[in-house]
Amino acid sequence: MAANLFKLSALLSLFSTFSSPWAPENNERVSIFPPTCNRIECPSFDVIHVGNGFEIRRYNSSMWMSTAPIDGISYVESTRTGFLQLFDYIQGKNEYKKKIEMTAPVITQISPSDGPFCASSFVVSFYVPKENQANVPPAKGLHVQKWNTKYAAVRQFGGFISGDDELGEEAAALHASLAGSKWSSAVDKSRLSSESAYTVAGYNSPFEFENRVNEIWMMFEMEE
Repeated sequence: MAANLFKLSALLSLFSTFSSPWAPENNERVSIFPPTCNRIECPSFDVIHVGNGFEIRRYNSSMWMSTAPIDGISYVESTRTGFLQLFDYIQGKNEYKKKIEMTAPVITQISPSDGPFCASSFVVSFYVPKENQANVPPAKGLHVQKWNTKYAAVRQFGGFISGDDELGEEAAALHASLAGSKWSSAVDKSRLSSESAYTVAGYNSPFEFENRVNEIWMMFEMEE
């Protein structure tokens, strides 16, 4: 029990607001394969284009366990709330009482508010390991998102996520880097039809202070 509480405390510090001295050498490139994915399971994808400040990925079909939308004004606090639910889930608080291996990344889909004092909506999700995807353990308050093939425009940034202003700047930088590319119209079209403006993906353990990898994803559909 003590070990689980220590592990939970450590994982929650992933959402702390202190900064890290490390940042990618060139934030205009996406070139780091998340090191965590060499140790634990991550969703598979193919890189189909590398641009100036962005990367286009094609994600294969996958399943995610997700929270209900969480209304809040803080990414850090809302993601902490959602992660607590998902941590309980993988520790066996599900209908099968089954423990599930940790995966990466933990993602938060964000639908920003229209005003500075209005609540935004956050959905926090955990990638379900392949061994559990055929029969995903259900749980109260959580639901499964099943992805078919999906495309994502991706921007990476380092360090610990300090807050919503930083995420807004990174999302704006990604959108600006896509301008004029053949992907821009597909991304904009999907953002207009989706409740989520962008997704934040976090990969690292809170004990890793170097080579931290965070990503902004803008999901979109491609016409065949």
